[in-house]
Amino acid sequence: MRTVLVTGGTTRLGKAIADALAQLGWRVLRTSHRPEAHADLCADFSREGAVQALWTELSRRALLPLDALVNNAAVYVAAPETVRRVNLLAPQALARQMAAQGLTPPPAVVNILDAALLGEATPPCASAPYAETKRELAAWTRTAAKTFAGRLRLNAVAPGAVLAPVGIREKAPPMPLGRPTCDDVARAVAFLLDARATTGAIIPVDGGISL
Repeated sequence: MRTVLVTGGTTRLGKAIADALAQLGWRVLRTSHRPEAHADLCADFSREGAVQALWTELSRRALLPLDALVNNAAVYVAAPETVRRVNLLAPQALARQMAAQGLTPPPAVVNILDAALLGEATPPCASAPYAETKRELAAWTRTAAKTFAGRLRLNAVAPGAVLAPVGIREKAPPMPLGRPTCDDVARAVAFLLDARATTGAIIPVDGGISL
């Protein structure tokens, strides 16, 4: 059975992705920064050294190697350094750990981005650190896919207005295909995890609004 790690996999979009992958036959390991979330692994990526601590725990519990990783955990509003650690530095560090496993075929990583930030404009409700880190992660997805080619398949899914951030009231704009659902995003993630010949791709799941 193939094993996938889904960060932030106990609530909202992360839970939907984890649940969908479990239904497809993956062994799913979910992380959360909240001990009360009853995740498989507790990981607070806002803390320095959290990725190494997580990897050490995975090794201690004989949960390695991992076949796939979904970098879903993110912070919308927090101190800039916290947002950067969670949204950018942790996904990068986890992807490097995946590549270092030396698996054949290479493991797959899917980063969760934000379709609203793929263009030049910044949505009014997006905090500057959030927008900056998600754009950096999008650019890094493409460059790192080339860097790690042969050792890692690295892709991304960019959801549109699926769920408003916690504590923020957000009205979704009209979309040609209607508002996407968590299940739509999960299906795109599942596709990329199995897309053997695809790397460096970013798939928007935004109801066509980017058109």
